[in-house]
Amino acid sequence: MEKAIFKPGGFTILDGALGTMLQAAGLPAGQLPERAALDAPEALVGIHRAYVEAGANIIAANTFGANAKKLAGSGLAVEAVVEAAIACARQAAGGKALVALDVGPLGEMLEPGGTLHFEAATDLFAQVMRAGQAAGADLILIETMADLYEIRAAVLAAREHTTLPVMASMTFEAGGRTFSGVPVEAFASSIGPLGPVALGINCSLGPAGVIPLLRRLCAATNLPVFAKPNAGLPDPATGAFSLGAEAFCRQMQPCLDMGVSMVGGCCGTTPEVIALLAKQFAGKVPAKREAFTHSRVCGPTHVVDITGPVAIGERINPTGKPKLRDALLAGDLSLVQALAVEQEEAGALILDVNVGAPGADEVDLLPRAVKAVQAVSGLPLQLDSANPDALAAALRVCNGKAVVNSTSGEADKLAAVLPLCKQYGATVVGLALDEAGIPETAEGRLGIARRILEAALAEGIPRQDVFIDCLVLAAGAEPGAAVTTLKALQLVKSELGLRTLLGVSNVSFGLPNRPLVNQTFLAMALTAGLDMAIVNPGVEGMMGTLAAFRMLNQQDKAAADFVARYAGEAGAARPAGGGKGLPGPADNTLALDAAIERGLKAEAAAAAKRLLDVDKLEEMEIVNRFLMPALDRVGQGFEAQRVFLPQLLAAAAAAQAAFEVVKTRLGDTAQSSGPPVVIATVQGDVHDIGKNIAKVLLENYGFAVVDLGRDVPPERVVEAVRQNGAALVGLSALMTTTLPAMARTIEALNKAVPACKVFVAGAVLTEDYANAIGADFFAKDANASAEYAKRVLRG
Repeated sequence: MEKAIFKPGGFTILDGALGTMLQAAGLPAGQLPERAALDAPEALVGIHRAYVEAGANIIAANTFGANAKKLAGSGLAVEAVVEAAIACARQAAGGKALVALDVGPLGEMLEPGGTLHFEAATDLFAQVMRAGQAAGADLILIETMADLYEIRAAVLAAREHTTLPVMASMTFEAGGRTFSGVPVEAFASSIGPLGPVALGINCSLGPAGVIPLLRRLCAATNLPVFAKPNAGLPDPATGAFSLGAEAFCRQMQPCLDMGVSMVGGCCGTTPEVIALLAKQFAGKVPAKREAFTHSRVCGPTHVVDITGPVAIGERINPTGKPKLRDALLAGDLSLVQALAVEQEEAGALILDVNVGAPGADEVDLLPRAVKAVQAVSGLPLQLDSANPDALAAALRVCNGKAVVNSTSGEADKLAAVLPLCKQYGATVVGLALDEAGIPETAEGRLGIARRILEAALAEGIPRQDVFIDCLVLAAGAEPGAAVTTLKALQLVKSELGLRTLLGVSNVSFGLPNRPLVNQTFLAMALTAGLDMAIVNPGVEGMMGTLAAFRMLNQQDKAAADFVARYAGEAGAARPAGGGKGLPGPADNTLALDAAIERGLKAEAAAAAKRLLDVDKLEEMEIVNRFLMPALDRVGQGFEAQRVFLPQLLAAAAAAQAAFEVVKTRLGDTAQSSGPPVVIATVQGDVHDIGKNIAKVLLENYGFAVVDLGRDVPPERVVEAVRQNGAALVGLSALMTTTLPAMARTIEALNKAVPACKVFVAGAVLTEDYANAIGADFFAKDANASAEYAKRVLRG
């Protein structure tokens, strides 16, 4: 079946928009599009057939929102909707095209920014996937995803609960990231290895905006790549999209020479567009692409190429750290979070996570620690455990492409660890030891490394995802140990071409002046070709050596990073906390504003308590001097794209934790004492992720948010404004068909409560349209809504 998806020697043509076609066919405003297969099957079959006749090789069934979350309250069962939709698509296909089960977002944010747990999301997707296979779908198309964690859950559900081929697509903004901050390369690196047959980009942008992102995607994966852009931007007043068929196809022309092999359209594209597209690409052969062979790992927002020396932070490890050990045994992960942030600010690019304290249940604790770290940091993680069950549990919930530390050359260890790395798309560290221990010679360690590589390749793990640790022994106990390690490292690089890793500080065990020994050995190892150093990033000598080596070895172009690190310091070391001169968070003395900016809830709460109990500050002085300015700075970072949605929400959660402490002194009415703001998703629209994000930010600025939910009629909004005495309303819409409802709501508000201000938000809105329907402000994102509320309600 996988071979049938791709047209041999040519381009596979995908279909176009279904939702906008259903709207054009008279789908009632506000009605679930997925009802069409049950309520208007003839119209649905007609739309599908038009795409088949236009030349589409694959058509997507009307199942985009057919999950239990979005169907809640409709009285419809997932299985019934999916079965009817697949039947309509198969009838229209008539054996001339394949039918894809179309799977879109669940409509609720996953943890850590939201409340939906990863496994709950996986279960929801699994229900849809099973129904699709049972109904006779030929393949699964997962599309329009903006959250890396959510698409991970969807792909895993598809791979674990069906035997169908999977195509996976995300939707990006013009800057090359999704609204949650995911870069194109993180999508390719983390989702590609999970087993889809193709990766793609769809929705959000027109072809001109998508083309640069497609080039990046083609350069980041060896999988086939598909493109389904919008037909430009919609006119909010008419719903018409800005690009006609000829203009759309003209802008798709670059797909011919970049390596894309499947083309179609998303919102606003019609059978006319697809027919012209099929004609344009007929007889053409997709361009060949250069193979992707880079060693790359990623977290949800950060991508790390192993092209020069990389610092792996070693501090999240209870060995020799009684405070961390006790916190882990108590289930308290706040110190783990603090250490993660501290190391990221000190320059670590990967964070090692080890929770192997004696008596700890690693199977339970390691995945919890992974989630805790990823709530405050977007860096890639190295999962450090000798317990395969703990690694399996942590790999499953780890957002991004992780490093597994580690396996050895022992047959049973390879058999236990390598399949997990393959299943979850992780890289693996191989230790140069086996049943006989650590070889005394460099050649012996090379032999074990070769066996590890051969086993990994046999498992289907690519060469670039295998890292070798040649093992550092204490030079004080074995005088020739350091030289042997460096020789082994050189052999692994020259003979096998693999990336290498070392736990550097082991070399100085038992010796005086350990920092000097560690720093000197690190310099020697870098010269020998070391790629990744497991170090304490808070030790400036180690980080400085890495920075200087990169600069001198011309891996730091124009010495930009080195100069940024040391400019103006006259050679002095910068503070270990990242140059801010702040106390390290691990000592629990972090200032309130710094704790909020770093997203550390426990530290923020502790700092607020110190300000109250020790510094004797007034409650509102704490809010105004520390809490609000910290949120402002995070918001400014978000606007400048230095901070992304996960960090924005983490900061809001930390601010909330601090405010809860302050609120106990103010009384139970503190949270509701701020000015009220009524928010709602307008009548007929069931999308509320953006509204929910805005709610979090507004509440953390002290506003009393009255959340009316989604699909809210105008009269209910008016009633809520009157009941709460609100002077500000926020309205959200994501569907062009529900924009008239937004206009009606504003009209009703202007008539009933003319003094009330209204801000509007939503992906289909423009500032011009917001002005045209009488809105007072167009909020381009959740942060902008909070800024407007501050101006209106606080002056």
